Amino acid sequence: MDAMTLLTTRYSSSRLTEPAPAGEALQLIKQAALRVPDHGGLRPWRFVVFSGKSALTKLGDIFAEAALEDDPTIANDLLERARQLPLRAPMVIACIARCREHHKVPVSEQVQSAACAVMAMQQAAFAQGFGGIWRTGAYTQFEFVRQTMGLAEDDEIVGYLYLGTCATETPQRPQLEVNEFFSDYQ
Repeated sequence: MDAMTLLTTRYSSSRLTEPAPAGEALQLIKQAALRVPDHGGLRPWRFVVFSGKSALTKLGDIFAEAALEDDPTIANDLLERARQLPLRAPMVIACIARCREHHKVPVSEQVQSAACAVMAMQQAAFAQGFGGIWRTGAYTQFEFVRQTMGLAEDDEIVGYLYLGTCATETPQRPQLEVNEFFSDYQ
């Protein structure tokens, strides 16, 4: 896939199935994450790959425990939903912004670099025929999840990239009108 087609046709796929990227395809996805803008060469990102039923089930258990800790009265169906969330794809990559104080590079810029890494991985997956969706939400914030993944106080989970093979046809999306979002400075 050429770069312009990739950049102008990328979409998120919420319905994912086997196979997940593996081998060289996965290595290219990982390399894409490491080539994003990185002011100061801080490399402010870390990634945890959950691949296969066992690892995804463990992530689901972490989510369920976090939900229970957040609300001890949580309904059983919501607890089970939390447990099943990672099973919506054959691979989930947690992206962590590992931020630190720096005299030239603010924390917000380090988080933005980590966010770029998620986008780069999704695009690398898409370019190779895989699908993906970047998910955020409460499970990026719960302290239990943060502790279980070994995050430091200033670290931030910027999202979970769900990867696999698209289970449905590519959606036809309308082309947005560029002039609605861009203007020339006068």
